[in-house]
Parts: sequence; structure tokens; C-alpha cells
Amino acid sequence: VQLQASGGGLVQAGGSLRLSCAASGLTFNRYIMGWFRQAPGKEREFVAAINWSGGITSYADSVKGRFTISRDNAKNTVYLQTNSLKPEDTAVYYCAADRSPVVSTTARPYDYWGQGTLVTVSS
Repeated sequence: VQLQASGGGLVQAGGSLRLSCAASGLTFNRYIMGWFRQAPGKEREFVAAINWSGGITSYADSVKGRFTISRDNAKNTVYLQTNSLKPEDTAVYYCAADRSPVVSTTARPYDYWGQGTLVTVSS
């Protein structure tokens, strides 16, 4: 199984980035997909998750109204549209896949992880 995250970069505060995570080696439409992030010196934290059909989503309070998670099962890809970025959004963003039937906001249930993509927001 491979999860390849991309789309990170350097952006000014208030800007936007679209992160992508391409999955291979798994039956993508059977997995809940999540995004987590880890800032320097901090623990990994939940950002957003989406169920297999895209009909159920969950967001961390810190990103609600600014970030949108979506998926394209035909392309085996999950996206995270990040808008109105703030310096505190600076982190390595990881995508993850979870085979369980319920969307989780904790890292433990997720079976597979990507390598991460760095988002840096300047003030």
C-alpha cells in the first residue's frame, strides 16, 4: 500500500493550497481517509476525515469553515482544500487510510500512512 501526499508549499497567510493524496495497493473505496498534521515540537493532530462514499466528513474545530476534505474514488485520491491559511497551520500534513466502518478523529485506527507534505504559512 502506498499513500502519496503532494501539494504542500510556502504560502502567505490568507492564502490557499490544495493537498492531494493518491492511494495505490488497496481497495480505495472501502477505506475511510483522513488528514493529520504535525507541527515542529508538537504531537500529530487530526485535521479532517471522510468516509468511503464522501457522505460523512469530520473536521477539527481549528479548521472548520476553512478546510474541505473530498475524495474521488475513480482516481483513488483524497483532497484537502485549505483556505484562509494561518501561520499556525504550518505543519507536515499526512494522509491516512482506515479500514474500520466509523470515521475516527484519532490516529490509532488508521492502518496506512503517507509520507507527508510540508505546508508553511508565512505571516
